[in-house]
Amino acid sequence: MEGAFTAHTKYDAAADELHAVTYYPTWDHVRHLVIDRTGRVARTTRIPVADAPMMHDFALTGKYVVIVDVPVTFDMAAAEAGAPVPYIWNPKHPMRVGVVPRTGGAVRWFEIDPVFYSHTLNAYDQGDTIIMELTTMPAPFYAAGRGNGGPSTTGTPVLDRWTIDLRANRVRSTRLDDLPQEFPRVNESLVSRRHRFAYAASAAEMWRAYETVDGIPPDEKFTNCLVKHDMLRGSRQVHRFPDGAAAGEPVFVPRRGARDEDDGYLLSYVHNPDRGASDMVVLSAQDFTGRPLARIHLPERVPLGFHGSWVPDA
Repeated sequence: MEGAFTAHTKYDAAADELHAVTYYPTWDHVRHLVIDRTGRVARTTRIPVADAPMMHDFALTGKYVVIVDVPVTFDMAAAEAGAPVPYIWNPKHPMRVGVVPRTGGAVRWFEIDPVFYSHTLNAYDQGDTIIMELTTMPAPFYAAGRGNGGPSTTGTPVLDRWTIDLRANRVRSTRLDDLPQEFPRVNESLVSRRHRFAYAASAAEMWRAYETVDGIPPDEKFTNCLVKHDMLRGSRQVHRFPDGAAAGEPVFVPRRGARDEDDGYLLSYVHNPDRGASDMVVLSAQDFTGRPLARIHLPERVPLGFHGSWVPDA
């Protein structure tokens, strides 16, 4: 591997492949990498892209890799000035969705109206379309902030669905849920395949970083909770934590021997205001609004927004 890696890989359990899309400020392209089970890069596909955009996440289906070319691009002047996040909102850079065969090949581009794409929930093939579910924020998005100490946007993250029609050459966007939420996850065994259940975090404290550029405070409906979506029924459940708590990304862990998609547990870092530190909270995914199964007291506070993956203890 050369250059950089990515914050968000996608593991296809059926194919036993790890996929990544990497970017780097001096490249005139991004790279789709396939990593085999030995940890070696088995294949690299270079995808030409101008202006060195920030590609924090991507999507994977059974047939395709989906990249999102956002108008957040590298700024050399900011880098030379020592900016910790040398990326700017670039209105001259068109917003596009790119579709590349998983096995390599040319990219197909689809232009869409500008938004900021944050994180992928999941994606899958459906006939001549690709279904991609993700969190987005309204444009413009200022990765380096606007004087408030954190990233800024004109609205909060919401859950959307993009339907990429490969035959009609267009992308249709549908709002799935306007509750402010971030860090969406699914049962990882279903990455790149159709899922029913999804999980996300909605923490009031987190949204303070996204206060709008005109100074309007966050909406009253911001709360400290975890969310479970049922995509089949189009419904959601909310597990609320006490005032002053702040819930982070929920990670699904299947129960040993599980047969149902949601038969398992949700792990999340939740700030405990009484202790001034974080708890690792374990919920039953099938009894989502019930009392936590366990609460592990950690000695320090885990930074809100920290997120990642878990592996079994060997």
